[in-house]
Amino acid sequence: MASNNTYRLSCSIPGHEMDVRGLSATAFPDGAFVSVSRDRTAKVWVPHSSENRGYTEMHCMNGHTNFVSCVCIIAPNETYPRGLIVTGGNDHNICVFSLDRPDPLFTLKGHKNTVCTLSAGKFGTLLSGSWDTTAKVWLSDKCMMTLQGHTAAVWAVVILPEQGLMLTGSADKTIKLWKAGRCERTYSGHEDCVRGLAVLNNQEFFSCSNDASIRRWMVTGECVQVYYSHTNYIYSLAVFPNGQDFVSTGEDRTVRIWKNGECAQTIRLPAQSVWCCCVLPNGDIVIGASDGMIRVFTESEERVASAQDLQAFEEELSKATIDPKTGDLGDIKIEELPGKEHLNEPGNRDGQTRLIKEGSNVEAYQWSMSDSRWMKIGDVVGGSSKQSSKSIMYEGKEYDFVFSIDINEGAPSMKLPYNVTEDPWLAAHNFLQKNDLNPMFLDQVANFIIENTKGHTLGPAPATAVDPFTGAGRYIPGSADPRQGFGADPFTGAGRYIPGSGAAPPASTGVADPFTGGSAYSSAALKSVTNIYFPKTDGVMFEQANATQILAKLRELNGNTPEDQRLSDEVLGSLEKLLLAVSDTNSQDQPTAEQISILWRTCHWPEDIVFPVLDILRMAVRHPEINAQMCGGTEGASLCNHLLGLMSPEGRAANQMLSLRTFCNCFSGSRGRSLLLGQREAVLSRAVELRTVCNKNIHVALATLVLNYAGVLYGQDVEIEAKAQCLSVASSALEVVQDKEAVFRLLVALGTTVSGDSTAKDLARSLGVASQITKYASVSDPAKVGECCRLLLDELQ
Repeated sequence: MASNNTYRLSCSIPGHEMDVRGLSATAFPDGAFVSVSRDRTAKVWVPHSSENRGYTEMHCMNGHTNFVSCVCIIAPNETYPRGLIVTGGNDHNICVFSLDRPDPLFTLKGHKNTVCTLSAGKFGTLLSGSWDTTAKVWLSDKCMMTLQGHTAAVWAVVILPEQGLMLTGSADKTIKLWKAGRCERTYSGHEDCVRGLAVLNNQEFFSCSNDASIRRWMVTGECVQVYYSHTNYIYSLAVFPNGQDFVSTGEDRTVRIWKNGECAQTIRLPAQSVWCCCVLPNGDIVIGASDGMIRVFTESEERVASAQDLQAFEEELSKATIDPKTGDLGDIKIEELPGKEHLNEPGNRDGQTRLIKEGSNVEAYQWSMSDSRWMKIGDVVGGSSKQSSKSIMYEGKEYDFVFSIDINEGAPSMKLPYNVTEDPWLAAHNFLQKNDLNPMFLDQVANFIIENTKGHTLGPAPATAVDPFTGAGRYIPGSADPRQGFGADPFTGAGRYIPGSGAAPPASTGVADPFTGGSAYSSAALKSVTNIYFPKTDGVMFEQANATQILAKLRELNGNTPEDQRLSDEVLGSLEKLLLAVSDTNSQDQPTAEQISILWRTCHWPEDIVFPVLDILRMAVRHPEINAQMCGGTEGASLCNHLLGLMSPEGRAANQMLSLRTFCNCFSGSRGRSLLLGQREAVLSRAVELRTVCNKNIHVALATLVLNYAGVLYGQDVEIEAKAQCLSVASSALEVVQDKEAVFRLLVALGTTVSGDSTAKDLARSLGVASQITKYASVSDPAKVGECCRLLLDELQ
């Protein structure tokens, strides 16, 4: 197939009534792609069967109540052999379509603002980003987890080929790497909003930004290269099939092709905002812009447009108007510009721009390396000294209009700056965001701009500008219901008492109970029973205690405590009786309300001496009466909050470990289980922060806590987010935990979570659990680790 290594127009598709905001190559049919637009539709385009160029609309999908801003493809599976099309919109919803019907198969709801970016991964995983500052992970029709950490809109998301790794780019100027739902790394470097992300391979990715730069990053955090060429916001990136070269688009009206790390070609379009691009399997580039057009560019001579179509495209480009403030034209002085004779000199590089004075007008030309000629790309407006003098200065920048918007009586006016070449919705969104106004007013403000700038009229704002809500000179947000117009996207986590110093539970040798080390299982039984490890639904408790050592340490510390905090002999006696009562299963003594009250008060001793009291608490919550009293109602909430405070990552290891053990033992009673289920998100979120503490006893307690949660959730009709958090915490802990007992309990927790739940299995696959645990399959000491791992791998096949 012949190629001149230069991209030229293949075809133009007038497929939408408004801006084309997203593009993606489809899984089916071959060579097809899907586009989404501000006109609320998504369309599938297939190559003409009888021609070598051009596309035909195959399928139109409707389901959003406002503009559609992004699209991605879920790869084919057994249920949907042709894949699925997923779109996100300004109505806060995500619609999932098949190629069999125009309406959605289902709609995903959960975001609180515009869904502006989507990415699909393996096993049907979907990642979405929104103006609500969050990203969400979806599987089928359920939200698995919410990624929180950005402080501004999430405008770009992508799932990396390595399972479980996800990237998000935000208007807060940062990129974040997520593993199993937790932020693992933040990349800083861009000086403005991050607008797009593209994956090169398992270790590298690109980002683009409003700062007009493209950055190449290593997943490990290093920025290895910065690319400059664009002169305005860069909106989208797409990587070519070779996995190195790429294409970018932006607000400077250009498509730029990058090869071998340099901008090899610049293609200008007769539209201000070049919103999106995608690369087809054959290497062709599909572009979507603010004029509603879809344009396909190709290197193949066989797919280049006809001479007539090429001429029509060039004429359309020549008639475009260019505002020097938004382009790369620099400071223009008409009197110093050369005439057309300057076009007799060849350009130095493809895409080079040259300005020519033609009478009183300024024309812009671009050098085409493939054609060895200058091609007119438009007329420059606002280029003369006279026109420039009409610009209005605001915050150090020139604008064509600066509207004064009154919000409340007596309050200072808010300024809304605008240039005629800007997207009205971009300016409206910036105004609302800067002034912390409700984004529901986006349509009104955008329409106000359109109405009062009268198209392309230059000069100061009209004195009689109509207020976008009241129709008068005062703007009062909320004074009227927002109109339901098409609207628009503007950019569209030894004898000494030492707590936990006792030996870890005995390892199984193949004939022992995997948790107690007892002889509950014979070798014959092990061979005949498929799985003796999970699901494990009875809780694992920390029941061993040396009461003599605990009480000795308590008395020692009490003797060194300031007098105002020192416990009386009577109080110490009460705590001693309580500990003996709850430690001896044959004891007939029952804990009294006074003893429980004393225990609770003493739990608030200073953090450096409270650990023996926590050890008593850890034993006490196993007692049915104490469990019911301390874990119920407001007492339960107070207990939970107190333990979470002691588990602070900056806290003392003994307190952290004993708090974790106390939570584990709370599972012994119904009130305790109810409390921990209700506080699951907070407890597990704090617990997983302790995974980085280098302490095997903490790791065993953390693993046990996750295991107990998995056991309680097993077989329950609960939201998938609960199991998703168990998977996330277990997976995150396995990244750092070395102690084999902790590893074993985490494996059992994972197995319990996925047992009998196809959705949880799919999520575990998408998080890369199988590849993460494979290394444990060969562990033979203790044997239970390898055995459990192999069973879990079988479960995830």
